[in-house]
Amino acid sequence: MNITLDKQSATDGLIKIKLTESDYQPKVEEKVRDYARKANIKGFRQGKVPMGVIKKMFGKGILVDEVNHLISHSVSDYIRDNKLRVLGDPLPNEEKARTIDWDFQKDFEFEFQIGLVEDFTVDLSKKVKVTSHPIEVDQKTMDDTLEDIKRRYCKRTNPDVSEAGDNLFGEISKPGSEEKQGSYLRIDQVEKSKQKKFIGLKKDDVVEFEVEKTITDPQALSQLLNVAEEEAKKITGSHTFKVTNVSRIEPVQINQELFDQVFGKDAVTTEEGFLNKIKETIAGNYERETQHLLEHEIQHYYVDHTKINMPEGFLKTWLKATSEGQVTDEVLEKEFKSYRDSIKWDLVKNKIAEDKEIKIEEAEVREKAKLVILEQFGGPAIAEQLGDKFDGIVTNYLAGKDGKGENYMRTYNQLRHDKILGVIKENITIAEKGVSLEEFKRLAEAHRH
Repeated sequence: MNITLDKQSATDGLIKIKLTESDYQPKVEEKVRDYARKANIKGFRQGKVPMGVIKKMFGKGILVDEVNHLISHSVSDYIRDNKLRVLGDPLPNEEKARTIDWDFQKDFEFEFQIGLVEDFTVDLSKKVKVTSHPIEVDQKTMDDTLEDIKRRYCKRTNPDVSEAGDNLFGEISKPGSEEKQGSYLRIDQVEKSKQKKFIGLKKDDVVEFEVEKTITDPQALSQLLNVAEEEAKKITGSHTFKVTNVSRIEPVQINQELFDQVFGKDAVTTEEGFLNKIKETIAGNYERETQHLLEHEIQHYYVDHTKINMPEGFLKTWLKATSEGQVTDEVLEKEFKSYRDSIKWDLVKNKIAEDKEIKIEEAEVREKAKLVILEQFGGPAIAEQLGDKFDGIVTNYLAGKDGKGENYMRTYNQLRHDKILGVIKENITIAEKGVSLEEFKRLAEAHRH
């Protein structure tokens, strides 16, 4: 076998392979013998089929399979052994392959187009400056969160008679119409001058009112009439509401019962500790968001400031050739920059992993998988209950639904990504600039891909 690289430019090359009969014939003969041992062909006893019959019936298929297998592995080995940094997959010269005469040819020539990336450097120094935007937990956020907690942990009762602040469930219809729809009404959303009409109602009571004068909030009106907000704004006139149920929300007391419901028994025991715990929880959630945005900042910096000569022409050809018609010239025009930047970021990360010898061991993958499973199923207690069976659950999880290890690779890649980002953060300059939640949302929106 003769395999060479014809480097046509810094980013484009052709891998050329020449095969002679001696390169593939031993494997072909071995496969023919194997077929002869196993073939079940009418008129012959199993294992006694003549080699000539096997070659006549299966010879060409065996030859094609073995040559393609040899070529595929040879190209991969050549790329690995010569430490070629390639993008995508080698593209075979289909036109050249179509001219092969598998019936009579003994020697074969193949060509594969490859996209090359020249060696490049990544700046991992304090000269690299990015900004982190920690979100400040302001009083409004605290107040909103506390109100949300009160709503989620409130006690609901069903009194016989409605009072101000209650919620009414029932049926709404137009007078004289038999068409009725299930409906819901919060009395505090009714105009104050009209609220008296909805107080003192009990099950099966009917109240008549003019919708446009009674409720002016578009969302509440939409909810009452069971139509879209735009349509609700156009509806006027008299309607009737028949009460089927009265619901009352009892005010939540900030006491030990609420503390235990929110954070677990005796996790906090004072109102001050409760508020601090809320703030700590919000800050923890915000920290994840802050780190996520910081990673985007880092990615944009390296994509914009790392000089990499990329085989853009090859990438476009490869994308179209491997997309089964999904990637057209129009799609490329719209999305190629995003795709190219994603590839560039992967190259940067791979280079850092190579230079810093970042490796992920199987034990780390299993440990990460254990944490994921524990988080899904309620914490460390589940591992204690399952005992030795827990390791089997981890193994099954990593194998994935089809047993091909997709969860293993997903976990491996996440660990590798986290390690690479950790190395970057340790070596560059990260300035902090605190922002409000609204400011953070604007910054995050600007970084959306």
